[in-house]
Amino acid sequence: MTMPAPLSAERTQRHAPQSYARRILGDVLIRWGARIGLLWIGLLVVLAVFAPLLANSHPLLLSEQGVIHSPMLAHLGPVDWSLLLCVLIALPIALSLRRWKTRLLWVLGFLVTTLTLTHLWVSPPTLVIYEQYRQAQAEQRYDWVIHAPIPYSPKDYLRDYGDTGLEGPLTGSERRHWFGTEENGADVLSRMIHAARIALAIGFIATGIALSIGVVIGGLMGYFSGIVDMLGMRLVEIFEAIPTLFLLLTFVAFFGRSLYMMMFIIGITSWSGYARYVRAEFLKLRGQEYVQAAIACGLPLHSVLFRHMLPNAMAPVLVAASFGVASAILAEATLSFLGLGLVDDPSWGQMLNQAVQSSTFNWWMAAFPGGAIFLTVFAYNLLGESLRDALDPHLKR
Repeated sequence: MTMPAPLSAERTQRHAPQSYARRILGDVLIRWGARIGLLWIGLLVVLAVFAPLLANSHPLLLSEQGVIHSPMLAHLGPVDWSLLLCVLIALPIALSLRRWKTRLLWVLGFLVTTLTLTHLWVSPPTLVIYEQYRQAQAEQRYDWVIHAPIPYSPKDYLRDYGDTGLEGPLTGSERRHWFGTEENGADVLSRMIHAARIALAIGFIATGIALSIGVVIGGLMGYFSGIVDMLGMRLVEIFEAIPTLFLLLTFVAFFGRSLYMMMFIIGITSWSGYARYVRAEFLKLRGQEYVQAAIACGLPLHSVLFRHMLPNAMAPVLVAASFGVASAILAEATLSFLGLGLVDDPSWGQMLNQAVQSSTFNWWMAAFPGGAIFLTVFAYNLLGESLRDALDPHLKR
């Protein structure tokens, strides 16, 4: 009797069963909607991380009387350094790790650590004069100079050219702006690139806050049920009755404009939907054999809830989270459009507000920021739809 030949390592690896997360990711990436959405979101992430290298009035590198230095690096803030270091150092190391949980914890830990250290050590100059570089270059004081692809910072109002104000795309004689300028003379494309940071930050952080609160409260309601479930549902109904936009308007009127306050309020008022999803899944899962076995083995409560039950209850939560990010971006854009957003920092909604406030309709002030808001929200909706289709077993049949 002949024994069957052993399978090769490559063949065994090819036929090895895939993990649930990898299988769902493959099903999502098959769909064109998810690919288009991820492509646009990835482009926004690249623009947000490398914004100081792409749009900056400070030269990237220059030589003055034989001395080479970088004004751009000298004016980078703590957030700029943290994002660049995270992408250049933490991300390559994370890709070499095997488990996705380890990758996520490593990147988040590195980002929090660098943010803390850079806020303590990095102190860029508070007084910034953009005209000095253009004047020095006009006087030929530099041996050579390397500018960013868009040589204008988002707060560079080009006073050395005079207060020109609004200028259409590619219409200036002395300077060429691809997306035109806004009412104060700043470059619209530069402000849009830097505004991507605000849009992504408020979307991810506000949704992260809501997701964390909703998962904890919903898990406790679904696992314990009874009096815990009843009190939790009353709390959910209270927060569902709070209008987020009116609460934002009230806090802005009393406490001023702050991006962190917007993130916190949007997150603290949006967790009720996630809590409902997690509660429903935990009510279904708590009677499963593996959960009862984990309880019989004497595992602690946090292990039963978040290590054994939560991974099997995250499917509808992830779909809702993708739509939640889009809703948070729309809330910030709405607040900025009403003139109650950030004062000097660039924002897509703020630029839309300038298009409305102007006496004449300037199409570039409405088309480009409005298109960016539409494409970002549409990309997250496409991703959410694809994720829902991949997680729905009825559609697979």
